Amino acid sequence: MNTHRAGGPTPTVDVHAHILLPALQQLVAEADPEGFGAQQALEVRRNGPESMAASGKMIKERWPQLTDLDRRLADMDAQGVDVQLVSPSPSHFYYFAPGELALQVARSANKAVREFVDRAPERLNGVGLVPLQHPALMVEALEHAVLECGLLGVEIGSFAATPGDPDRSTVELSDPRLEPFWRRAEELDALVFLHPFGCSLDERLDRFYLANTVSQPAENAVALSHLIFSGVLDRHPDLKVLAAHGGGYLPTSLGRSDHAWRVRPEAHGCAQPPSSYLKKLYFDSLVHNPAELRALVAAAGPEQVLLGSDYPFDMGSDRPVAEVIDALLPPADEAWVLAGNAAALGITPASALAARRTA
Repeated sequence: MNTHRAGGPTPTVDVHAHILLPALQQLVAEADPEGFGAQQALEVRRNGPESMAASGKMIKERWPQLTDLDRRLADMDAQGVDVQLVSPSPSHFYYFAPGELALQVARSANKAVREFVDRAPERLNGVGLVPLQHPALMVEALEHAVLECGLLGVEIGSFAATPGDPDRSTVELSDPRLEPFWRRAEELDALVFLHPFGCSLDERLDRFYLANTVSQPAENAVALSHLIFSGVLDRHPDLKVLAAHGGGYLPTSLGRSDHAWRVRPEAHGCAQPPSSYLKKLYFDSLVHNPAELRALVAAAGPEQVLLGSDYPFDMGSDRPVAEVIDALLPPADEAWVLAGNAAALGITPASALAARRTA
């Protein structure tokens, strides 16, 4: 167990770390080649040729970190991270998949994450997947992840839409069809990890890597706004939602939302001003700037921010603990971010959660 500067016996926990599941990609590509091809073509349009080439090189170079357990554990040791909460790469969302395949994808991903963390249960835990494009199937996939596989929750994107299919409705996080999912996640005390993948702005962001640098924080802001303004957090006050990338543009830019809530009747679907809901949400620390991390902690409160690295992607951090320390937070706040909040949320090594598994 590491002893970070904030001190104490609580493990330092990185809540934002990914694994790649090559077998899952092969399953989808073979089961739905048309949908898989359309999704790949959409990614090319969204990112542009320069970014696609750079990303392909990056994935090749970081393949061992995405798939090899020993390399991961060595990197965690070097970073000062005791425990990782691992999630599938968002490229595995496959929100174009039809119902039966979508449920198969979720169950396969859940099992694969379980198998991976079971190889180092004292260092790892995980979250699985649910088919956001099929709200009626999400509860079944959530229960499989939490009750059958013993995972801490599930990872979802900021929205789901099927490329090239105008008849398939877009699913936003405010969609009433998601109510059973939010209710069951609350009942199970399951973590819902919000991680965008892709952006509806598409080709407008196809240069300069705007498809990531602008789209990820923008999508976080839009998705969290759907949650807040629709009253989801009022109806489910014990829901645990953790937003990647520090919640994007939202946490430190809510003055306009609060004003809209006061003056616009259609923006009054939540009981309190939007800024008040920051205390009901959780955010990772991955904002890449000490001043921005201090601003996030000031806006949301130190009890709402957790260490996150986006391991091992190049838009993540290779020194996540050090970057939190560089922010020069008060020692008590630093301790909450590095370890205390994860412990309070029950994000612990997998070995401590065996009793939650039923299969």
